[in-house]
Amino acid sequence: MTLDLPADEMDRLYGPDFPALRGEKQMKRGSMVAFTVLALVLAACGGNETDSGAAFDTVAAGTLTICTDAPYPPFEFQADNGTWTGFDLDLMSKIADDLGLKMAVTVQPFDGIWLAPAAGTCDLVASAMTITPERSANALFSDGYFDADQSLMVRDADIAKYPDLPSLAGATIGVQTGTTGEAYAEENAPADSTLKSFDEPAAMFLALESGDIDAILQDFPVNAERATAEPGKFELSQSFPTGEQYGFATSPSNTALMDAINAALAKFRSDGTYKQVFDSYFGG
Repeated sequence: MTLDLPADEMDRLYGPDFPALRGEKQMKRGSMVAFTVLALVLAACGGNETDSGAAFDTVAAGTLTICTDAPYPPFEFQADNGTWTGFDLDLMSKIADDLGLKMAVTVQPFDGIWLAPAAGTCDLVASAMTITPERSANALFSDGYFDADQSLMVRDADIAKYPDLPSLAGATIGVQTGTTGEAYAEENAPADSTLKSFDEPAAMFLALESGDIDAILQDFPVNAERATAEPGKFELSQSFPTGEQYGFATSPSNTALMDAINAALAKFRSDGTYKQVFDSYFGG
């Protein structure tokens, strides 16, 4: 791309003394224009800097674009007014503000969602996602920001019938595709039980309510939130300590962005911001 401005216009823009020699003037004018065009191109690509000066890219200038599998309360869902909220997204909104960016949200199926930043779909995944070695092979994870075990939820009327995982021999257990809950069920459910996979949790809850499945095995905080929200309908029958932690994920190449995310998380844990968000969903 070549921009050729008249000499009087260059003098108007940069002053008559830029520079003294005509030949040098032409060379430097070209360099200045090229530099200006390059700066505009970089801005359009979403270049950003951390407080330490490290540069990172975003898919849209001035915006931190988040991939999430929603609704998945209490971590990601839309309020009645259409605002994105939940523990993950409230925390991510504060991180975006800390980085001087706006937050935008795009909804993706959970299965394989950690690959989305490398594909250029978004900058970061915030989707109640457990850090695992398999996922870490293709994504760069943040420091863990939430401890999450697995759990079993049944209909309230069936709590005596299905008090634990072994009691579900011959029964049907609902799991979400691509989750650590699905992996845990595959490894630990009774051999003669049936696992039924769902692409999103809303359909899984409806299946349990209708009797299409007998239990749901998934992350403890999600099952606990549903059981609390609908007392007399669902009940937690068992929890399984797994030592899992949720993490945010980006492209393996975007290390500067993840450094900025981790710095914000550390800052929020130190200044009480993290606790404030946590307590609003899970109590003090």
